[in-house]
Order: sequence, then C-alpha cells, then structure tokens
Amino acid sequence: MTDVEDHWENAPCGHLIAEPNGRILRSNATLSRWLGYDPDALRGKMITDLLTVGGRIHFDTHFRALLRMNGKLDGVTVDLTAADGRRLPIILTANLKIGADGQPELLRITAVDAGDRRAYERELLAQRQNAETERSRVQAFAETLRRSLLPPHLSPPPGLDAAAYYHTASDDDVGGDFYDLFPLTRSTWGFFLGDVAGKGVDAAVVAGLTRYVLRSAAVADHDPVKVLEVLNSVLMQEQNIRANRLCTVIDGHVTPSGDGFDVELASGGHPPPLLIVSDGAAYYADTVGGQAVGVNHNPRFVSHRFHLSPGDTLVLYTDGLTEAGTGVGRRRYDDEGALLRFVRSHAPATAEQIVDAMCELLTSFGRGLRDDAAVIALGVPR
Repeated sequence: MTDVEDHWENAPCGHLIAEPNGRILRSNATLSRWLGYDPDALRGKMITDLLTVGGRIHFDTHFRALLRMNGKLDGVTVDLTAADGRRLPIILTANLKIGADGQPELLRITAVDAGDRRAYERELLAQRQNAETERSRVQAFAETLRRSLLPPHLSPPPGLDAAAYYHTASDDDVGGDFYDLFPLTRSTWGFFLGDVAGKGVDAAVVAGLTRYVLRSAAVADHDPVKVLEVLNSVLMQEQNIRANRLCTVIDGHVTPSGDGFDVELASGGHPPPLLIVSDGAAYYADTVGGQAVGVNHNPRFVSHRFHLSPGDTLVLYTDGLTEAGTGVGRRRYDDEGALLRFVRSHAPATAEQIVDAMCELLTSFGRGLRDDAAVIALGVPR
C-alpha cells in the first residue's frame, strides 16, 4: 500500500495548505527543510511572510487576482525567504478548493526549486535588494513602483491621438494613480484612469491589483459597467486591503464610427472628464450616477455614450490636480471652477496640446501639489 503521508512529507517539491486569505495551515517537511524551519513552524504564518518585498507586491497585485478570477495559478516564479535570510527562487503553482456554497475553502500550493531565473527577474531582484538595504535607493524604489502602475506606452487606434502625463508629488513616496489605453479587439480599444485611496506601498499594491483586474475584465466583457462590477467584487473580497480598497475610476472603450469615434464610459465616483469640442467650447461630460468602487457590495454604476468628431478631445484627470493647494489659506485649485476655465482658455486643443498645458499647470503648483496627479487625453485630429 502506498505511504501517502510519506509522499506528502518527503515529496521532491514543497507543499502548503492555507486558508483562502493566505494563512498557512500545514506545510510538508521538504518545504520546511528548504526554508530552515522546524516541523510545524510555518503553521499560522501568512504566505506573504515567506516572500521578499518584490514577491509580496507581485503576489498581492497579480497572483491574488488570478486565483480569484481563474481559481488557479500556473508556474509563476517568486523568491521565498529562508529563516536565515537566504532567498530561494521557486516556481509556484496553486489552486483553490471551492466549497458547496461557491466560496473558496482552501488554498493549495506547490513549490518547485527554480534556481535558473530569467534575466529580467534577476534584474528585478537586484533592484529590490538594493531598495531594501540602501536608504539612498528609496527614490528609485518608489519610481519603480510608480512605473509599474502605468503602461510603458499608450496604444491608440489609428485615427485617434493620445497623450498622458503623470506628475509626482514626492520623489520619496508613491501614490495610487493609474491609467491605461489598450486594444481589446480589432475595432475596440479600452481605457481607464483612476485613483486609489492613500499613499505608499499599500496604495500602490491596490492600484496594481486594480489595473490588472480592469484590463482582464475588459477583455472578458466590453461593458464598462460590468468591468466596474468585477473590480468592485474583487476589492470587496480582499480583506487584507481594507484600508486602501476605496477607489475612484473611469472605465470605457472607444470604437471607430464615421469620421470619429464612439465613446462609452462608466464612472466609479471619479471626477467627470472634460470634453473639448472643435468649435472651441469645453464642458464636463455627463457621468452622473456612478458610485466609488470598494465601498459596498452593491454599488450603482451607469454608462454614458457620446461621439468624438474631428477636432474633439476627451480629457481625464485625477483629483491630485483639482485638490492642489493655491497658497491662499485652505483653498483648493478647483473649488470655484478653475479647471474648466483653464481648459476653455486652451480650447480647441489636440490631446498633446492640452496635456502639455496641464503639465505646466501642475508644475506651477510647486509644494501646493500634495498628491500625485495623472492626466490622459484622447483626441480626433482635424
């Protein structure tokens, strides 16, 4: 008869069983030996306690979302931290045990030794090691996190111009602002812009998770309302991000139509975007009815549709801009409608022109800019 217990304890790979939130219930002898722990010493620890800083960020922003959406995780490479501080590169595979009520009951994890890492993972590990051990690298670390929340470049459809700008309030900290523009099909492009409550690594973790979920959900369903509902469901299920799960976001898509583009978007409690039209007028787009994401289990989201004609530009922004200090008491920049007046003074404008103007505006606030600010504009050339 096969000795199942011996196979569990002395398998050539490490095994973990954990609660859905990541708290370890049992580990086998192989994994305990690899990490230098006594038998049963891992019980009660969180899985993230065994990961490096970089590994925790990737686990919280990417791997949790994959498990929630797909029920499994196939062959991802992370580093475990041994009891003596050594780093153990492993290939991690996991799946969820789902109960009769449809809710996760257990998390099963298998770890395989992965000494040979891909080149970009080695570079990332080196950056994270420097950030952990050298105080002089704090700014570089914050910048690395910030860049991970933004696309390397925007990918607009033919016939649509796009420009974006991210203004950092502090070189030593990172905010929760994010945006993206990406193809969904040959005729549809998705876009979003949003802001997670708070600052620092915790906010960046939630922003990374939010960005990943928005992209994944948009591929599955092009309805912006459905996308925001998926995001809200994921954020509400993640108990360990309770303090930072409040998020405001605009999600939408554009499709070519005639000589311009049709736009459909839904707002999750975010400041309304601005529309600059070809005749020089500018006004706020109608996004009434959307509630913030991550507040309750049944928020209300409403979609809105409009058309961008040649010469029209859509501008989205985060509240780091509108809430910037003016230097006059506690007055904020947009308390009395200054942003709309500013945009009207530059209308009509292409996507690049209005983003350049808003870049100069953000720079002019100096220390009055207390929070990061992001701007993205989509425009149809004349």
